[in-house]
Amino acid sequence: MISPATMFALIAPISAVLALGLAFFFYTQMKQEDEGSAMMIKIAAAVRAGARAYLAQQYKVVFIIFAMTFALLCFISYYLKVQGPYVPFAFITGGFFSGLAGFIGMKTATYASARTAQKCRQSLNQGLQIAFRSGAVMGLTVVSLVLLDITAWFVILKYVFRVESLGEITTSMLTFGMGASLQALFARVGGGIFTKAADVGADLVGKVEVGIPEDDYRNPATIADNVGDNVGDIAGMGADLYDSYACSILATMAIGAAAGFSIEGVLVPMVIAGVGVLCSIVGIFTVRTGESVTQKNLLRSVGMGVNVASVLIGIASFFVIRYYLPEHTGVFWAILVGLIAGVLIGFFTEYYTSEIYSPTRRIAHESKTGVATLIISGMAVGMEATVAPVVIVVFGTLFAYYLAGGLTTPILGLYGVSIAAVGMLSSLGITLATDAYGPIADNAGGIAQMAGLEPVVRERTDALDSLGNTTAAIGKGFSIGSAALTAMALLASYFEEVRYGLLRAGMTTIEVMGRPIDVMHAEFIDFVNYYGVHLMNPKVLAGLFLGSMISFAFCALTIKAVGTAASLVVMEVRRQFKEIVGLMEGKVDADYAKTVEICTRGAQREMVFPSMAAFMLPIVVGFLLGVPAVMGLLIGVLVTGFCLAIMMAASGGAWDNAKKYIESGQFGGGKGSEYHKAAVVGDTLGDPFKDTAGPSISILIKLLAMVSVVFAGVTVKYGMIVSAYLGMG
Repeated sequence: MISPATMFALIAPISAVLALGLAFFFYTQMKQEDEGSAMMIKIAAAVRAGARAYLAQQYKVVFIIFAMTFALLCFISYYLKVQGPYVPFAFITGGFFSGLAGFIGMKTATYASARTAQKCRQSLNQGLQIAFRSGAVMGLTVVSLVLLDITAWFVILKYVFRVESLGEITTSMLTFGMGASLQALFARVGGGIFTKAADVGADLVGKVEVGIPEDDYRNPATIADNVGDNVGDIAGMGADLYDSYACSILATMAIGAAAGFSIEGVLVPMVIAGVGVLCSIVGIFTVRTGESVTQKNLLRSVGMGVNVASVLIGIASFFVIRYYLPEHTGVFWAILVGLIAGVLIGFFTEYYTSEIYSPTRRIAHESKTGVATLIISGMAVGMEATVAPVVIVVFGTLFAYYLAGGLTTPILGLYGVSIAAVGMLSSLGITLATDAYGPIADNAGGIAQMAGLEPVVRERTDALDSLGNTTAAIGKGFSIGSAALTAMALLASYFEEVRYGLLRAGMTTIEVMGRPIDVMHAEFIDFVNYYGVHLMNPKVLAGLFLGSMISFAFCALTIKAVGTAASLVVMEVRRQFKEIVGLMEGKVDADYAKTVEICTRGAQREMVFPSMAAFMLPIVVGFLLGVPAVMGLLIGVLVTGFCLAIMMAASGGAWDNAKKYIESGQFGGGKGSEYHKAAVVGDTLGDPFKDTAGPSISILIKLLAMVSVVFAGVTVKYGMIVSAYLGMG
């Protein structure tokens, strides 16, 4: 007999189906709009073809990696028997739906950009509506596929395979989070390398050396740059936030099972997420603007939608918790903490990256003394920008922990922290729309420039693009903040997987401080004491250093990859300007396909090593040093990676908008001035910061946590043997 509370949880899949239907409606509505002139249609088709070609190549590489990982998971599940039998298949579905969400978002964006430019010929509001609702296709698709995947797995495990233990169900489901994380890392790293190699190559030769405008059709790297916006900032970002959304819900369900909640309590994060989808839909329909081309008005328009959704989610969450967990109303306050933390992180990210505030304008003013001072100022702004998000996450964690009951029952406090992450991400349907909107507006501006549309069109698309830079920075800050809370929830989930790893290894009791404790009933703190997870344990310290190191090493590898690929693009663009007669005069077309091919080859070649190194690190550390070192590793990458990612996203966004501020004519003489040339160099440096290394770190944090969780059984069983053999047991 299914209880009424369990039936009410159907709001999650129902809202998911509704959101998918609305996403399809927005997509078909956008497709019915006029794509513009023949030149606009030609450019959009070239971008679409390049994006499809890139993703097809990337998915071939990812397929090989996933096949190898699937085989490895089958080995540890069926031969070593240290994981559940459902794990390999959950992994595959997570990766598949993560990639599918990114593909749908990318396909929508490549059709929407020309239509956005065409609508901007009529009005700013109509351009905003097309771009934003096309971005909403991505947001609604991501949340829908996550909820449908989670619901399907819960029903299969609970009612088809009749798995009785909620703990076993939820820890098995965590595995599809690893599939999502791995797919997201490849999408973000590969897409980020592609887009920034093309962008840097186009800017250095086109704007700095040759002196032609940005997005000029004569530049051979222009189409590749537009392709990169779609494969990196759309497909990659969608896979990234799919990962965060899924992991936060799954980790909270696992901790709810560990806290002893009934099935109704375990389903709470799914219900909150389902309610969040409905509230996000309401918020999407409130986004509109007048014809005043000011960043303040545009930010207010987009902010209205996010704020409406957040307020509605806060109100609805009160009734959900009162119904499902009437004895734990503190959980509602934890959800509210997550919502408020998300809004505050968004505000401070906006403050440090938008041209309407002093930090970005200060960077622009430094251009009067040259490139060096502009770069120094941008680095300082990025470092300063880490303060507020860190303080917000610190207080958010403490408030969520204690308000949920952590003072008396630690596991309830951990549940509070994890559901705060669900609260922060519950408005993802609209916050992801604001992020995905940016690259659409950016491409619309490029198409307007290449197609030679009226100056007022470029003015409107530039305004939308500048807003997109800010909303993208907000989205990155939001993604990084949610990754931090999600990773903390996964730390607790890790010990749940350790519990089942011990049981599969044949250990039914553990000895803690001289007394035997039943593994099945051991608490979080018992595992901490059993494994000696404290700062005086050299294994923990070793893990902390390795976790801190991997953040910087990963950034170095990805930025170096951008530099390597960009140098090939620069040489190709120079070659074409030199060898193709009539190109500079606009009499013949550039060989756009060649630069797309170079970027694709470079991205595929360069993305594999950093991605696989990140994947293997927690497995190797767990195998050699055991559980304490893995916990140290996860804490190290969380703390260091969080600060580094915020700094890079803020610096890159501020440099980009400082350039836009100068281009608008409000300071420094506009495009082509000496001030503008200095700002272009700063923007070029900021590109791999904000679009490659920075956003990839948030996935790195989650991937390391997810791999650690999935391979906890291997760490528990074989890490002890290796440590004992090496004399470190």
